[in-house]
Order: sequence, then structure tokens, then C-alpha cells
Amino acid sequence: MDAQTPHASDDANADADTDADTDTDADTDTDTDASTGSKLQEIIATRREKVAQLRAAEVEPYPVRFAPTASLADVRGRYPDLAPQTDTGERCTVAGRIISIRRMGKLTFVVLREDGVDLQLFCPRAALDEGSRALLELVDVGDWLGAQGEVVATKTGELSVKPTTLTLLSKGLRPLPDKWHGLSDTEARFRQRELDLVVNADARRVFELRAKVLGALRAEMEERGFVEVETPMLHPIPGGAAARPFVTHHNALEADLYLRIAPELYLKRLIAGGMPRVYEINRSFRNEGMSTRHNPEFTMLESYEAYADYHDVMALTESLFARAARAARGTTELSYQGRKVSLAAPFRRVSLLELVREATGRGELDYGTDLVELRAVCEQHQVPWEPAWGPGKLVLELYEALVEHTLWDPTFVMDYPVEVSPLARRHRSDPGVTERFELIVVGREHANAFSELIDPDDQRTRFEAQAEAKAAGDEEAMVVDEAYLRAMELGLPPTGGLGVGVDRLVMLLADVANIRDVILFPTLRPQQQ
Repeated sequence: MDAQTPHASDDANADADTDADTDTDADTDTDTDASTGSKLQEIIATRREKVAQLRAAEVEPYPVRFAPTASLADVRGRYPDLAPQTDTGERCTVAGRIISIRRMGKLTFVVLREDGVDLQLFCPRAALDEGSRALLELVDVGDWLGAQGEVVATKTGELSVKPTTLTLLSKGLRPLPDKWHGLSDTEARFRQRELDLVVNADARRVFELRAKVLGALRAEMEERGFVEVETPMLHPIPGGAAARPFVTHHNALEADLYLRIAPELYLKRLIAGGMPRVYEINRSFRNEGMSTRHNPEFTMLESYEAYADYHDVMALTESLFARAARAARGTTELSYQGRKVSLAAPFRRVSLLELVREATGRGELDYGTDLVELRAVCEQHQVPWEPAWGPGKLVLELYEALVEHTLWDPTFVMDYPVEVSPLARRHRSDPGVTERFELIVVGREHANAFSELIDPDDQRTRFEAQAEAKAAGDEEAMVVDEAYLRAMELGLPPTGGLGVGVDRLVMLLADVANIRDVILFPTLRPQQQ
């Protein structure tokens, strides 16, 4: 449709449905092919011409400030049921982005959107001052516009502001996507999140829900007496988890540094320093593959509590998940991808070894089973293995391949092998495993927690074993952290630690299957120029 051609109509029958065809150049979707790219450049050039016209008329297209007296939500809240053809006598000043324009002779309908709320401007030409009449001819969908006027209801009952004065707040040069098709390219949604938020109500829903989840997590921790802290994101050595780090270089120090894999060791140093309950909602980084469940930059809640063990941390985890669910969804009874799941406590508790025995039908398996036999069980179930792996690692691989994805309802999988848990305390009654759990919901890990290892000599031995594995080629193995060992040697009290994957929790509560949908600006492959 030609953006400048008005519909043939007179004022008598112009007060019609506001959602009819948009009189605008916004019917361009994306610039992914040559023809669309050419059309886009034409639109941008036309809009730049309008900027020049505005400036020639001494109208600033990018002003410094504006002062609304009410939000669009405020207006809608004050007048939820205004009768048709009502003039309230109340004047207000509002602002928002134009998402629809319909020109009908001497009458124009403009729909503004602000913070996900839409409100119509009912603009008879005769009601506008001279400057606003001229401005109305130069605005487009995507522009930001302020309006001052009376709150009214049109004869169809549409709540509106009938302005006398319009103020351009920002001239958009690029068009919004076609309102019928939206931003349909999934990768474009992630690359241009600002555009996704304009046209995709569900994107707004997800990130508003995310904010509620973060608020609920903080509220629960604060009520329990935890202190929120901040620890370094640049580490002199990689530590806190078994993962491949990102490496950078500090020029002034002439030293390589590592982006944080996890804040664990710094937080436990605070426990050693006498802070009994600490937590951090942190950004961490792992130089690993990307998938619908993994982003190299991600958000965790990590907490440590003196005098607690992993049973105490299970209770904390149940409370955190239930509180987040109630804040985000109003209930702990949810549906995820069409299947019911409950976050009401208590969650199931079961050992990792018991789950592997059930899945393999080998009730006699344990961590003392001969390596040859364990490798044969792996081969029987098409689970790859490496010669350097011990029995704990082999059992873990069986669990991850055969069991983890089947655990739908919240399940604390407990008592992981020492071999794969270098920071967790040995189990009080079974030294072959640790007091560690992972929380699995809808087939994926959502939390990881330990009764923390507090014996500095045991910790050194495990660090050294990790360092040997790293020297042998394991890029995810840890190194010996002397600063942490020094802190442990001061005396680390009994401690329960927890890490919650915030992005995955938001995925669960927002009912989305791709982690990129819950991260405002996810990591993507660079575009080819």
C-alpha cells in the first residue's frame, strides 16, 4: 500500500475499527534478499527526507526531553469501561511508539504502544494546532510520538486521547515488520531483540516473567539471612567447576586471565572469612558448545551457608523453585511443553547408582565393579567411553545417557562419585561417593549442590588429581588453586553450597524450549559481511 495515499472517506463515517489496514510503509518484513533490501533502502531514504523536512520546518526530530503526565496503562486503568461517544473533560499528556496509522480524509487514527499497552489517538484535523497538523503528515509507524489532549471514547467505544498538540520524540528510519507476519525469522528475533520486543508480545512476557523470577529468588534469600555479594569475573586461574574457560589477556599485567566459570571458590573464601550466608546472582562463561539448553554466557544463583549440609540445601532449593513459580505463574502446578509438572515440595530423592541399576537391569553394579565389566555395560547400551575413565565416570556416563532425560518430575539425584565431584565432601557413610545432588526437572539439570569439602588436605589431593587430568589433555579439568587452599587452611566450617541455573528455571516457568528465548541477547555466530 502507498504510505501516503489516504482512504476515501468523510468525517461522518470515519470513526471505525482502529485495527484496519495500516496506512504506512511498515509492510516490509526483513532485508534478507536483494529485492527486500532495495525496498528497505528506499524506505530509509524516504524517511531521511522527512527528517530534513522536519528540520527545515524547525521541528527537532530527536528532542532531548518530554514530560508525559500519564502512561498509556494509567489512562486505560482509569477508564476501563468508558461509554461510546463520551468526552471526559480530563486532559493528559501521553507518549509511545506508533504501531498503526490510519488516515481517512480529515481524520487520522494513530495507535501508540508503551510498555506493551496500546492506546489510540483520535485525531480530527480541526482539533490539532497548525504545527501538529503538519507533523501528522510526516510521521510513520515506528516513530515515537507524544500527544496532549482530552481522554474520550469514540462512537465505536474505543478509548482514545483526542490531541490538540503532537510532539515528535524520535523519527524511526527503519520500518517495523509487517504486522500480519511479525518477525518470523527466529535468528532475526535473537539478533534484533529490540525489534522482537516491539512486535512480539510473547517476548515481552518472557522477560517480564524473568524479572519476577529474579525478584523472587532474591526475596527468598534475603528472608533467609543471606547477603548478596559480587565476586570477580576475571580470574587468574580457571576454577569453581570442571569446564573449558574463555581466555583473555590483561595488557598492563602482562598476564592471561580467565572469564569466570563459576564464583564458587571466591564465595567459599567469604564463608572462611566469617560471612555465614552469602549468595551471588552471577554471569558465568563456559567455552563449550551451544544448543537449545546451553549458552556460553549464562546466569546462575550460587549460595553458601555455614553449618548446613546437602539435605538443608535440598530444602532451600524446594523453597526457591516454589517461590519463583508462584511469583511468575501464581502456582506450583505447571504445564511444560504440553505436559504437567509440579514444583510443590517435597521433590523425589534417589541415588545416582540406584537409577543406573534400574536403567541397566544390573542390580549388582557399584563403584567397585571391575572396569572391564563397566565398559562392557557401556558398550551394551551404546555409551562411548575413554580408557582413562574410572568406574565413577563410567557410571556417570551411563546415567547421563540412559536416565537423566527421562526424569520429568523434580528429582534430587544424589550421591555422585568422588571421581567427578572434586569440590564435594565425601559421603559420611560411603567414602566412594560424595554428598552431592543435582536437581533434574523435565529431563534437564536445574541445580547442582554439595555438602562442601572442608578438609584442605583432601581438597589438595583432589586438585592435584584434576591437574594431572588436565596435563593429560582434559581441557575441562581444574587446576590447583593455592589461594583457595590457603583460605581453607584458615578453617572452613561445615558448609552447604548450591548453584541454580537461572536461565533454565526461566525456561521452565515461561514454558519455552530454547534457552535463547530467555536471554535478551544470546551468543550467536557472527554474521557474514
